[in-house]
Amino acid sequence: MKLSQNLLKEELVVFEKTFRDAMKSQVPLLDRIMRFIVNRKGKQLRPMFVLLSARLCGQINDSTYRAASLVELLHTASLVHDDVVDESYERRGFFSTYALWKSKISVLVGDYLLAKGMLLSLDHRDFRILQILSEAVRQMSEGELSQMEKSRALNLDEDAYLNIIRYKTASLLASACAAGAYSSSQNEALTDKLRLFGEKTGIAFQIKDDLFDYGNDSIGKPTGNDIKEKKITLPLIYTINQAQRPLRRELIYILRNQNKNPEKVQYILSKVKEAGGIEYSIRVMNRYRDEAMQLLTEFEDSETRKGLEELVQFTTGRKY
Repeated sequence: MKLSQNLLKEELVVFEKTFRDAMKSQVPLLDRIMRFIVNRKGKQLRPMFVLLSARLCGQINDSTYRAASLVELLHTASLVHDDVVDESYERRGFFSTYALWKSKISVLVGDYLLAKGMLLSLDHRDFRILQILSEAVRQMSEGELSQMEKSRALNLDEDAYLNIIRYKTASLLASACAAGAYSSSQNEALTDKLRLFGEKTGIAFQIKDDLFDYGNDSIGKPTGNDIKEKKITLPLIYTINQAQRPLRRELIYILRNQNKNPEKVQYILSKVKEAGGIEYSIRVMNRYRDEAMQLLTEFEDSETRKGLEELVQFTTGRKY
């Protein structure tokens, strides 16, 4: 991501200040937790999508920085809440908020971040941007609940899986790109185009994330974790749908009744690899990546466009 980071070197400094100011609290405990979260932030991928989308469609301005901060606040809130839902003690190689402060405080922290994000937009009358990103919050919640429902029923429909990740993961990146575009252009057609670009990139991003569950790299989550949690992802969906009836029944039985057994989990992983589930998922991921890249060709060739292209390539080429 060197090109993107170099292109946004000054802008990321401004964003960082805007984001930190937006998180400040007068409550000592809350302020301490906010500092803990800020110091363990990730690669600023979503804010970079906001900033570059804005520059692609116009000039970065104060509204753009607030949009990037709102995106990061919403994303951080979702991670804090996800750790409570998943009872996860680790986030990016560190203790999670849930591990250190448990459920009650973590839920309230997530709520605080959501409220601060909304107020950041409302106080500056960024109503359209707030509307764009509120839609993402709705879709993220629906996607998470839909995944839980489908997992219990062991739904093996590829279209259903793609729809879940379109809502659960891709919606925030889609809204980030749309908010960036709107902040600099106030043009609804450009906003819609960048929203679609972000959605396709986000779907590719999540498929890549799901593929990590079948690898051996050090990625911050245990191999086979999705299977243990009965999260039905694309490599497994493909494998079961392609399997002969005896193997299909065996795999479904393990998922229903033996998904916590390490040996059985490894057995499923091996069958997915044998069946070509990994290769198939990579092809689907690359298709969405290429569709996102194609949308960018509708814009004039520029360093900004190259920066967005680099971010898209990063989503599917990353090692963690």
